[in-house]
Amino acid sequence: MDIFQIQGGTPLNGAVRVSGAKNAALPIMAAALLADGPVEIVGVPRLRDINTFCTLLSRMGATVGWLPAVDGGRETLRIDGTTLTRPEATYDLVKTMRASVLVLGPLLARHGSARISMPGGCAIGARPIDQHLKGLEALGAISALAEGYIEAAVGRLKGATIRFDLCTVTGTENLLMAAVLAEGTTHLKNCAREPEVVDLARMLRAMGADIEGEGTDDIVVRGVDSLHGCRYEVMADRIEAGTLLLAGAITGGDVLAEGADARVLDALLEKMSESGADVSVVPGGVRVRRSGSIRSVNVKTAPHPGFPTDMQAQFMAYMCLGDGFSLVNETIFENRFMHVAELRRMGAKIEVSGSTAAVTGVPKLSGAPLMATDLRASASLVLAGLAAAGRTEVLRIYHLDRGYEKLEDKLSALGARISRVQE
Repeated sequence: MDIFQIQGGTPLNGAVRVSGAKNAALPIMAAALLADGPVEIVGVPRLRDINTFCTLLSRMGATVGWLPAVDGGRETLRIDGTTLTRPEATYDLVKTMRASVLVLGPLLARHGSARISMPGGCAIGARPIDQHLKGLEALGAISALAEGYIEAAVGRLKGATIRFDLCTVTGTENLLMAAVLAEGTTHLKNCAREPEVVDLARMLRAMGADIEGEGTDDIVVRGVDSLHGCRYEVMADRIEAGTLLLAGAITGGDVLAEGADARVLDALLEKMSESGADVSVVPGGVRVRRSGSIRSVNVKTAPHPGFPTDMQAQFMAYMCLGDGFSLVNETIFENRFMHVAELRRMGAKIEVSGSTAAVTGVPKLSGAPLMATDLRASASLVLAGLAAAGRTEVLRIYHLDRGYEKLEDKLSALGARISRVQE
């Protein structure tokens, strides 16, 4: 099993290229099943979840392959869904990656049937898919649960007005993909406004879909008879960008995240500015510098455009070195403070009450052996280790490999003393 060994205390400096966004790439990969021809997706990161999704599409009969980078560009993932023969997502893959449920909408829209394993539980909290099923049934699909699988069928989906009971990113994406080939007009209300939803809508439009309103809570989709293949570049990963910028800030360094889009990082960058970091938008990216003390600030997670839950753990690690007292309020997932116990092992002072963590800043953190529990918790422990005095070991970094592409290489390029070793 791989672990990270980190010798902390070195300010990070330099420029680093942000990878494509996993959370944008996965629904875009699912959307490729809707096309009448091949789809080429530029900048898809090489991650475990991406590989799992490629395996899922291949098992269903889609043709999936990587095209090499040309002239210093980025790798391209090519998906041809016209060869699909088996519209089924089996348990052995779905249990490892909940995003597999994103094929449900495209399969119903294009093939009229789907058999998808129920996703099951999640370490950071419940993520039910009832909103997906409710919306698909409103579009005319008939679904049933049999032996742990959702079995759904329809002749052709028909447009409808659907109001989500709560903001759901994957629910919005699934219904958006289903609606593009439905007969008539679909109104999706109380939609998620995350940038990854916007990126999916733009990709679908490049395939010939008729969509308006993405980025708002009210999306209108006018169904078309067919979609064609396209070439599309996935957006930069805003969570990776934020993590790299925080790595610079927590170590008192100067980091430029190349390719980062400040417009989708507003909430994080505002809090970093409040904390005393110097944040600047530069041509082609975002730069963060910090030389003074870290000012303690409060954060409260919320759906976009609020502070992202996927940056909560990393920002808490940063606040552990603040000059005072801060409150971190988690409103999205009910079990997303699992990193707290590990940060305490480094000398952090954190008290948790319900959905709020009270952080009292300390002058320094000390290196320690740490156990990662989920993807973003892993990143928070790496950040803490970079700033800590002494040596830190982070175990179970397979969690981190689900969402960060070669993170240790990027941090090393900035001057971090970090290495991946086998335990």
